[in-house]
Amino acid sequence: MSIILIILIVVQSVLLVAAQSLLKISVELFGKFSWSWQYFKTVFTTWQFAASGICALAAMLVWMYVLKHYQFSVAYPLLSISYIIGLLSAQFIFHEVVPLTRWIGVIIVMIGVFFIVK
Repeated sequence: MSIILIILIVVQSVLLVAAQSLLKISVELFGKFSWSWQYFKTVFTTWQFAASGICALAAMLVWMYVLKHYQFSVAYPLLSISYIIGLLSAQFIFHEVVPLTRWIGVIIVMIGVFFIVK
């Protein structure tokens, strides 16, 4: 397996988790939904919402490159690295308590991915 593929998958996963984390922050800033101009003005002037879209677009572009140059059966399982990054985001950005059982679950998934790509 190529080290370049692993780097690309890590970059793609970080961008994907950043997009989702920024989206979560955005929707919390929007407040209660209403069909008002003020609400939609808030949505489209929140920098976190725009940054979420930019990260999602960048993640998609990296993924398109990966799809073009690497086997899908190898690349796709590697995306599970985003589970680890997502749990780290939950713990350190959103200050959520991530129980040991979730960490164990992610470790089991990663072991499975190791066997898939070997």
